Amino acid sequence: MSIRVLLVDDEAMVRVGLRMVLSAEPDIEVVGEVGDGEDAEAATLELTPDVVLMDVRMPRVDGIEAARRVMAARPLTRVVILTTFGEDEYVEGALRSGVSGFLLKVSPPEQLVAAVRTVASGGGLLDPSVTLRVIERFAGAPTPRTVRSSALDALTERERDVLTLIARGLSNAEIAADLYLGEATIKTHVSNVLMKLGLRDRVQAVVAAYELGLVAPGSPS
Repeated sequence: MSIRVLLVDDEAMVRVGLRMVLSAEPDIEVVGEVGDGEDAEAATLELTPDVVLMDVRMPRVDGIEAARRVMAARPLTRVVILTTFGEDEYVEGALRSGVSGFLLKVSPPEQLVAAVRTVASGGGLLDPSVTLRVIERFAGAPTPRTVRSSALDALTERERDVLTLIARGLSNAEIAADLYLGEATIKTHVSNVLMKLGLRDRVQAVVAAYELGLVAPGSPS
């Protein structure tokens, strides 16, 4: 079954480029495109995409608000925000709104394709080129101690270890090697962490780890 993708961007040439790259893949189908965030919700309900690639800056309704509307209208649809350098404030808003990640518009075609597949399969995406700057902004507003303590108390010591390593950018296989555990065991721990903290995916897990104080900006990877 193909991954259904909806494109939301006010620049026609950008939409053409995205469509050309994605349509060349046998497992991806671009089911539609709209030129403003105001039309994203209706298009999502009509076309039922698995993934929405959403520009962050649009004239009437920006990508952050449009993403909220899309996810409220159809929670099964995953949203990836398309951004450029210098738009950290938009990326922060996107992560807080619950999107599945963000991708730089200048990313190479293979990274775009991989991002769509990752998000469609339930994963999250944080572009490494801007992740640190964004996470540092989150860390600048610490979570109240009582909230932090309650959230951490819900996790076992091993689950805290796993969450810390997720925040440092490790894959399940890398976490398994680091903790000398099987990858299936790590997948179970990741699922438990997401469930206990009420998180949707690894993107929100990274943010939570910084907000809870498990990882600090500048921590060694």
